[in-house]
Amino acid sequence: MDGMNPRREKATTGLPCWDALARMDDDALPLLGTALLIARDEYPQLQPEPYDAIVNGYVEALREPVRTQDSAPARMAVINRYLFDEVGFGGDTESYDDPRNSYLNDVFERKLGIPLSLALVQMEIARRLDVPLDGISFPGHFLVRLPVDDGILVMDPFNKGRSLSADELRDRVRVHCDGQTPDDSELLHILAPATHRAILLRMLRNLKALYAERRDWERVARSSDRLLKLQPGLGEEVRDRGLAYLKLGHIAGARDDLTRYLHVQPEAPDADAIHALLIEATGQQQRLN
Repeated sequence: MDGMNPRREKATTGLPCWDALARMDDDALPLLGTALLIARDEYPQLQPEPYDAIVNGYVEALREPVRTQDSAPARMAVINRYLFDEVGFGGDTESYDDPRNSYLNDVFERKLGIPLSLALVQMEIARRLDVPLDGISFPGHFLVRLPVDDGILVMDPFNKGRSLSADELRDRVRVHCDGQTPDDSELLHILAPATHRAILLRMLRNLKALYAERRDWERVARSSDRLLKLQPGLGEEVRDRGLAYLKLGHIAGARDDLTRYLHVQPEAPDADAIHALLIEATGQQQRLN
């Protein structure tokens, strides 16, 4: 087959360790394994082997039909038909904000997801078949891309892998860019392949936003903590974990995080507000003591 993918995923043999992730190169992060590690926070008994076996089963069913195709787009079309029409994966249009749509074990079991989680399943299968599929951290709606002879083919995993024209992509960008239409170079920059780290950070941010809307501060704190495991320098996550700790009454942890945030970002736009909260948290701790 042409177009061997340097990011090809290997079969998962276990889950990575949170404390090791920050030291790994962006694309050395195991995409499926780390996504399942995120899910294990919600499902402590989760084991990766059953989901790796599911992926391998899909790959074996697809291997011969994909092999007989003579181009990457044709191979991708076979994968999409199998994944979305035969197996039945699809976008959750009725309960889009259900956190289960971001936990890979639930996505495999329910066959429902959001654009990012469906893209991750799609990418994992395609890469094991040597089809070089990458993610795109597109504004508002995660997409995937496939190199073709004259450029790239951009697809929407939430809509059964439907391909998107340049005009449609510009329209989608315009909604998120104050009505500004990107030129060709700007659009190509937006369509650049997302690193594994960027994909996993986006997955965690999606979960964090859902839990913040529900005022589930324990899971907000957990999400920020995991974001910091992936990328320790995220000052806003130190702040948000501290604010969640404050909501939970974990005053010492809140003080530590908010103090650290102000030390790292003393000129932040919300520095005065955070400083006021820090004074209040210090007073609460002193009263408790």
